[in-house]
Amino acid sequence: MEKETEEKISQLTQLEQNAHQFLNQRQLLQTQILEIESALNELKTTENSYKIIGNIMISANKDNLEKELKSKEEMLNMKVNSIEKQEKKIKEKASELQKEVMEKLK
Repeated sequence: MEKETEEKISQLTQLEQNAHQFLNQRQLLQTQILEIESALNELKTTENSYKIIGNIMISANKDNLEKELKSKEEMLNMKVNSIEKQEKKIKEKASELQKEVMEKLK
């Protein structure tokens, strides 16, 4: 096998590892978004609201807590969008490399 082909296979392996890392990050962020959505839904049905700070739970203003959660949700959605764009670029690059390697191996 040519050295150039071996290098492309190595690059392809690295791209696949990066794609997997981005997938894990995206899933973690999406889980956090679901938790925030659940908390926002719960806020709509309760009179009292509480916030955990460190190891204690304190009473919190419902409106402020809702604004804080929505802000955090918006930030997480932006991160997910950024990761999705990076994933797309990596997949495109990996696809190109895979085609090149397959042609060299024929």
